[in-house]
Amino acid sequence: MIKIAIIGYGNLGRGVERALTLNKDMELVGVFTRRAPETVSTYGAKAYHMDDLLNKKGEIDVCILCGGSATDLPVQTPEITKFFNTIDSFDTHAKIPEHFEHVQQAAKEHQTVSIISTGWDPGLFSLNRLYAQSILPSGKTYTFWGKGVSQGHSDALRRIEGVADATQYTIPNEQVIQKLKAGELLELSTRDKHFRECFVVLEENANAEAVEKEIISMPNYFAEYDTEVHFISQEELNKEHKAMPHGGTVLHIGNTHDQTKQVIEYNLTLDSNPEFTASVLVAYARACARLAKEEQFGAYTVLDIAPKYLSSSDDETLRKELL
Repeated sequence: MIKIAIIGYGNLGRGVERALTLNKDMELVGVFTRRAPETVSTYGAKAYHMDDLLNKKGEIDVCILCGGSATDLPVQTPEITKFFNTIDSFDTHAKIPEHFEHVQQAAKEHQTVSIISTGWDPGLFSLNRLYAQSILPSGKTYTFWGKGVSQGHSDALRRIEGVADATQYTIPNEQVIQKLKAGELLELSTRDKHFRECFVVLEENANAEAVEKEIISMPNYFAEYDTEVHFISQEELNKEHKAMPHGGTVLHIGNTHDQTKQVIEYNLTLDSNPEFTASVLVAYARACARLAKEEQFGAYTVLDIAPKYLSSSDDETLRKELL
């Protein structure tokens, strides 16, 4: 049995707890939180304070880190990797190389394994971009997200001073997608491909104008997009904007012999973004445990992991059933 600890217990942490029930080779040691454990309601897992994590060192094979990319994971992943094998879903694309180097240093020095930026983008979409570009080197790749709720962007909104709660939707340009599927190569800016829509609940006496200005100018999140901000009540947010759908598409438009047009498409339609992301994290936790057992210490991304490491089936079964 692979023994798992969940670090942080928001939507993603809850999704990991549920996903573990579907993986019979894994066992949940507990949930570790910065909140008072007695205030945390789980689906059955025992809750501990973060201060108790090191006391469980001999009982945990992999820690799945479920914090946010804005402020939690850049600190938590390198620090916890000094003591445990770890998985995270760090999703600030522009900062992944920097994050990787910090985690690599901790993992190499302390002989642990960490797989970072695991989920569907970065993650599964990253793999499909790699496959498509390798197979059709003469071509161009396009990635679209949504329509759906971005956990990372919503988390970034909620961390702004004066914001009580918020949900952010990423909305793709469907007209552009249809042109690409028809095989048309386009030069697109970030702004051409997506629109961002924010629904924000303000704290009492917060300055709406200042909050909106901070949102639309936030680098790596909103500054590069056309962004619309709606200020609404908590009641309306709870009623209309608390579901977590998402999805997206990777399209690669390429040529083979004599300019023959080829289109590769990979698509996800998700009723629950956090539950799906959690399921990806759990699969890669299995890979993390196997790499640690092989003493292949260091930091990894999904681009480094052999697919068979994700499966609970043995090599012979995979060759028989999937090839």
